[in-house]
Parts: sequence; structure tokens; C-alpha cells
Amino acid sequence: MDDSRVTGLPQPPPLGASALPDGSYDGQTVIVTGGGTGLGKGIAVEFARLGANLVIASRSEEHLASGVAAVEEVGASALGVSCDIRQPDSVAAMFDASAETFDLPDVLINNAAGNFPVPAEDMSPNAWRVVVDIVLNGTFYCSREFGRRHLAAGRPGSIINVGASYAWTGGPGFAHSAAAKAGVKNMTETLAVEWAAYGVRVNGLVPGLFPHEDETADIRSVPDRHKSDALRQPAMRAGERRELGWAATFLASTYASFIAGHTLVVDGANWQRRAMLLPEYVPIRDQMGKGPFEL
Repeated sequence: MDDSRVTGLPQPPPLGASALPDGSYDGQTVIVTGGGTGLGKGIAVEFARLGANLVIASRSEEHLASGVAAVEEVGASALGVSCDIRQPDSVAAMFDASAETFDLPDVLINNAAGNFPVPAEDMSPNAWRVVVDIVLNGTFYCSREFGRRHLAAGRPGSIINVGASYAWTGGPGFAHSAAAKAGVKNMTETLAVEWAAYGVRVNGLVPGLFPHEDETADIRSVPDRHKSDALRQPAMRAGERRELGWAATFLASTYASFIAGHTLVVDGANWQRRAMLLPEYVPIRDQMGKGPFEL
């Protein structure tokens, strides 16, 4: 590429900057499932910078400690709660713990997910069930618990479901996650209509490429992962985690109070791109460096 005018999208403001006024979430409580690592932790920290109390939910004690430490590092209060979102009773207990320590949560970020690349023909029934159970069922159980408590209390609230762009397009190598994320997108739109009358907004947030140190070994093992990241994006750069956090804090805030049932994609226009001539198709098994399929 030799056009000197191709500069890509500008870099974001520095780490520590805020997209909303200081104190926008003072006195509010925000639950972030899967908030101890990666993008969830990045989102939690941006709410913390704006004054929120954070509830970090995870099955991993290590992840809970990491998320709580990141929130406390910016001067906010945090509670780590062990929770398996696949279990409705565990979800209810997590909400009870939030209410006991802080208050009824004002914001729920459904970020927890399970994912790993695998060709559909190699996918075991258990692998399918586990991912769908976490991504789709878990998101519903958490949303349902939030919605029931807010409707009963007559209090407004905001839910953000973290999705994926292959909810629209399909995701070769990720049939389990793509199907589940498509369900989450549809559920977001359905719940938004059902609960808007009660002051509960439901929206989606889809991240693009945001490299981070907490990616799973399965994801990191994909050949050429992160090779020439910038050149793979129309923006000519990858995203910074704080940019996703800023989008989440806006979407959950009163500044977005007339936005409901919407899915905001934060990916520098990457998923809409099309080439005049598509590259040669490479089967997913070859992309993953796998040999011929055998029963």
C-alpha cells in the first residue's frame, strides 16, 4: 500500500480519559459477568472510573481477584462473586450478594462467554451444549433475574449483552458460538420491547478486534492470529479496550435513555467490508491446520 493518504482512524484519547462526565455512575452498582479478564475487565474499569460500585462475577477465583484488583486500582469499590451463570440458583445468589453489599444493580453487563475454534464435524455434543449454555442460556438467566427484580421494585435499569458480528453473518469454525450469539441478539431485541415500558433498557454491544493478554490458548493457537492486525482492518488499527468500555458506559447511561433494542458494533467498520474480488476460499480445516476429517 503506497498511498500516503491512507492513515486509518485516529487513535483514541489516552487511558484514563472518560467519555462521560466524572461521577456519572456515582452511587450506582454495575454487574459485569466475566469481568475479571479481557474485555469484561476493560469494561468494568471504565464504569469504575465514573464512580460505580462493581460486582465482578466469574467461576474462577483467580479471575475474580484480577477483576477486583483492577477496579480497586482506579479507586472504586468492588465485590467478587463466584457464579456459574449456567445455574439460575447461582445467578440469583450473585444478585443477592450484590444487593447485600451495595444495592440492587443498576446496570448488568452480560459479558461472560465460552468459545473455542472447532470445525462443526469435529464438535462434540458436549462442546455444543457448554458454549450454548454459557452464552445463550446464561445471558438469559442473568437478564431474567435483573428484569424480575427491577420490575418488582419499579426501578429503571440497563442491560448490555456483549455479542459478536457473526450473529449476522455466521461464523465458520465457531458454529456453537455463532448460533448462541445470534440467539442473544434476538433476545436483546425481544426483551427491549417487553421491558421498555418498565424503564429497563436492553441493548447489545459487539466488539471488533481488541487484542488482550487474556485470550484463551485455543484462540491464540489459530494460525496467523494477530499477524498484521492493523492491515486486516479498514481502520488500519485494532481497538483499544478502553474504547469498548467507553461505548458500554455511554450505552448504559441516561445519555442513551432513548436507545433500546439496539446493537452497537465497535469494530472500525471491519465486519461490513467487502472486496471487489473475494480471495480464494480456504476450507476451515485448512485454515486451522487440521488434516482430513476421519470418523
